[in-house]
Amino acid sequence: MRQLSFRLDRDHVELNQLLKLSGLCDSGGAGKALVASGAVYVDGQRELRKTCKIHAGQTVRLGDVEIRVG
Repeated sequence: MRQLSFRLDRDHVELNQLLKLSGLCDSGGAGKALVASGAVYVDGQRELRKTCKIHAGQTVRLGDVEIRVG
């Protein structure tokens, strides 16, 4: 599994934007489509809310990529 780190510069980031900013998709719209497909997990649970707020300490997984948010 490939692991990425993402450093927050604010209180939270929306899930679809995190996927874009981490380079896992090209746009926020593509991020929304990935979330809607059921392929994204937050802290081990499938997440279907496209603009779910992700905070420091959470882990997001898409396929074999894990993003640790700090």
